Amino acid sequence: MAGMLTTIIQGTPGAAPPLLIAHGLFGSARNWGAIAKRLGADRQVISVDMRNHGTSPWRPTHGYDGLAGDLAEVIGLHGGKADVVGHSMGGKAAMMLALTRPGLVGRLIVADIAPVTYSHTQTHLIHAMRALDLEGVETRMEADRRLAATVDDAATRAFLLQSLDLKAEPPRWRLNLDVLESEMGRIVGWPDAGGRSFDGEVLVIEGGQSDYVGTARHDLFPPLFPQVEFATLEGAGHWLHAEKPREFEALVADFLNRPR
Repeated sequence: MAGMLTTIIQGTPGAAPPLLIAHGLFGSARNWGAIAKRLGADRQVISVDMRNHGTSPWRPTHGYDGLAGDLAEVIGLHGGKADVVGHSMGGKAAMMLALTRPGLVGRLIVADIAPVTYSHTQTHLIHAMRALDLEGVETRMEADRRLAATVDDAATRAFLLQSLDLKAEPPRWRLNLDVLESEMGRIVGWPDAGGRSFDGEVLVIEGGQSDYVGTARHDLFPPLFPQVEFATLEGAGHWLHAEKPREFEALVADFLNRPR
């Protein structure tokens, strides 16, 4: 379908519903490849490039109503119902999907994000990517060396550079930086849910070293998700699925494989 999100499909359809994976800001479906492959042992796993990321369409807006609608379109093409896991921005999109289209979602897994407006911004990383001189860059190592001038953390640089297309002429970012910057307020925000709630089972997985959720924000979930439960990955930060992939995967599999 024209305008549909780019998807990577692993595993084969089985008795369990498909699993849809929604990545976070500056991420892509490819970031989840290893986890998706292992979770696809007994089900179909659909990883998406969110709008304005990867090879999915670039759109002029990046609010959670639109992101949830994109996910709904994908589920509609794959049986009409799916379990959903979303990290960070993808977790907010997954929550909005469950609240506005509950019939499409079986079980919901939210990775290290809460239904709240945050005060931080990632605009500085957009500025760093936009300012990166890509003239003559042929290797990721060279791009990393140049990006180090504005981004100190090596892990953050490695994550961002996964979205740099070195095969393009000239090299380019697979990110709609202009829209992501202009819509940053909506990305770190959380829209009014309009009194809706989702009665399905919900697991929130938080990083023990992350401040995105924490016990102070646990009370935000039950009014929206009455069947919510929480799990903590000790020793992991916000990118918990990348830092502790096996442990994260085990929590996801245990939750999904419970009797329905």
